[in-house]
Amino acid sequence: MGTLKTEPARARQDLLAAPVTEALHRWPADAPVGVDDILVAPIDATLADTAAFCEAYDVGLDVSANCVVVAGKREGTVRYAACVVLATTRADVNGVVRRHLDVRKASFAPMAEAVELTGMEYGGITPIGLPGSWPILVDARVVGTPYVIVGSGVRHSKIALPGAALGLLPNAEVVEGLAREVG
Repeated sequence: MGTLKTEPARARQDLLAAPVTEALHRWPADAPVGVDDILVAPIDATLADTAAFCEAYDVGLDVSANCVVVAGKREGTVRYAACVVLATTRADVNGVVRRHLDVRKASFAPMAEAVELTGMEYGGITPIGLPGSWPILVDARVVGTPYVIVGSGVRHSKIALPGAALGLLPNAEVVEGLAREVG
């Protein structure tokens, strides 16, 4: 986890967005990955963007994950999904994600919309605590990562947790081929 100074996320609610805190309070006691395996670390908010964060905190892109909000419209209704992919990859928005949402065209949700709907800060959106109606598509490579770093809902911290935990979130679906290597 590089040079991050982590501690149990439940003990540092000041480092989490409100929806993330609420989701951790609801974490099932009998889950294969316990809530105490979810850690948080403070960071410089100006370094929250993936490349700058990884460089500053000596975290590999292969253990850093991004959560992006994707939207598409069908019959006048906007459908949303969150996609969680490693920083070495990019979500296949107009292939896999578009088909999953069953829309003609999918794209990243506008920043203001994503922030309003998630209750999280842009650049810190995390799959933990997202709206319950949204599917959370998790690339299989993320789930296979022993510990992965994701946003915390705010820009001034990051969450570290077993990749497998992301596949256990409500509405999560582990998807082979969700992302393509950046190349």
